[in-house]
Amino acid sequence: MEIKNRVKELRARHNLTQGELADDVDVTRQTIVALEKGNYVPSLMLAMKIARIFKLPIEEIFYWEDDEV
Repeated sequence: MEIKNRVKELRARHNLTQGELADDVDVTRQTIVALEKGNYVPSLMLAMKIARIFKLPIEEIFYWEDDEV
């Protein structure tokens, strides 16, 4: 099973660049790139920071592949 995410979609909706989101959650832009490509599974702390930025529960951003929205 693979964890998918909606970070790219949500970032675009909020008019944030990868760099701006990275700065907001204290990671590098490369981390956001890898996350959006599905090459990186975030720590719980990072997932919580991202959820706080988008004002959504973690489950609405990160989900198992078979639970796609």
